[in-house]
Amino acid sequence: MDRTVAGIILAGGQSRRMGGGDKPLLSLGKVRLLDHVAARLKPQVAILGLNANGDPARFAAMELPVLKDTVPGYAGPLAGILAGLEWASGQAGCQWLISAAGDTPFFPDNLVERLVAAAHDRPGAIAVASSDGRWHPTFALWPLGLREALRHFLVDEDNRRVSAFIERHGYVAVEFPMIEAGGQRIDPFFNVNTPDDLAAAERLLQSQGP
Repeated sequence: MDRTVAGIILAGGQSRRMGGGDKPLLSLGKVRLLDHVAARLKPQVAILGLNANGDPARFAAMELPVLKDTVPGYAGPLAGILAGLEWASGQAGCQWLISAAGDTPFFPDNLVERLVAAAHDRPGAIAVASSDGRWHPTFALWPLGLREALRHFLVDEDNRRVSAFIERHGYVAVEFPMIEAGGQRIDPFFNVNTPDDLAAAERLLQSQGP
């Protein structure tokens, strides 16, 4: 656990390719996608929150604070990250926010450790996870001091592109190894977008054993 890092799970997407609804609440194995994500992230951070809009009661079983977007119009992942930054800024001792997508159940259990190490080498930069040479902007470590710049980017510039904001403010990419399972190389940041993806996640989960 890193006591200087607050975590936010981004669960505010509209899940069009899954037919709408709350994709992170779909079952994977014996629990929900969101439960897998929380179980991986919670031990790595001082405090964990969930970004989602609408009725927070549907997440009551998580026993996590549910943070709504603080900008209007369902502005995508950056709005959830902004809500997380504003919340984390009120948490004693926190210096960074780690974001994680709510539909990505196999991300590394040393995600925070490695991103924090990279951030210490590049003060003020955003540390972004990468795998197989491709970076994953929703899995990033954000300095809390970026919240005003991010609000300006979203509201005044009306720009919702996560990668554009990261590139503007400087970043360091941290490469994570692929998962070796069943003779295949699988991206640890593989996310569930379609029913076929969910079936693939079930197979991967079973291959990892109990």
